[in-house]
Amino acid sequence: MAPAVHLREAVALADRFPLLAGVTLEVGEGEIVHLSGPNGAGKSSLLRLCCGLLPLRSGEAVVLGHDLAVDRREVRRQVGYLGHASFLYEELTVEENLRFALRASGVGGAEASRRATGAMGRLGLTGRLSGTTVVKLSAGQRRRTAIAVVLGRRPRLWLLDEPHAGLDHDARVLLDEIVSEARAGGATVVLSSHELGSAGALADRVVHLAGGRTVSGSSAGDADAPSAAAAPCPDPLPMSDPAPTAQQFGRAEGASPTSPARDNASVPDNSGPGRRAEAVHVA
Repeated sequence: MAPAVHLREAVALADRFPLLAGVTLEVGEGEIVHLSGPNGAGKSSLLRLCCGLLPLRSGEAVVLGHDLAVDRREVRRQVGYLGHASFLYEELTVEENLRFALRASGVGGAEASRRATGAMGRLGLTGRLSGTTVVKLSAGQRRRTAIAVVLGRRPRLWLLDEPHAGLDHDARVLLDEIVSEARAGGATVVLSSHELGSAGALADRVVHLAGGRTVSGSSAGDADAPSAAAAPCPDPLPMSDPAPTAQQFGRAEGASPTSPARDNASVPDNSGPGRRAEAVHVA
């Protein structure tokens, strides 16, 4: 069986700055993998690459059978991405956001209504909250709405960036239950988190990143897992280089070509209003 995620020497840039510097990773179908590492290690960038929001500059990246070097749009219908931003429309209500996201992923009619109602019920967003505009929600309520969007879409691949952030204890426990149930239903999950306790309890194994590349892997709960320290960033890539490779970014042990501020850099886009619909589409 082909892996759900296959990355080999994958390089991704923001302008000329390397966000991923030759990352190699395979995630099997139905697996839960925890990405660990210091700020700026490339965890968020790896997740955004896998959901098609960050372009591949060189190397290999195949997600759910889709070659991201050829087409990174098609994969978005099959992944659920929970990022630092909510990707919600603030002027729409909770229910309207869910229905919009479901339509964008090809789910409509009675099925969309059923999924939206079920997801809102599971995340405690029924009654008054379902008709409340996002701009009036608390940070925790927005986070729960974003999770409800992913749950309602029933993706094959869940990509979760610090999923417990902004949630109270009960909501964190609920999220863990939802992720476990998704895996039991056949979904694959890749999550990044600094909370080793919560993430470790969910994950089958931990993959450690530093400097935009994988440095080691271990089974979940391995106390001997290394802690990678960041090294100085290299210079930005020269404008004349059309196809950077992993070797250009200091594959020697300890090289760190990215920084915390760049790890969540937005992907340049000139497509206008349609871009926001794409963001909700993968949220």
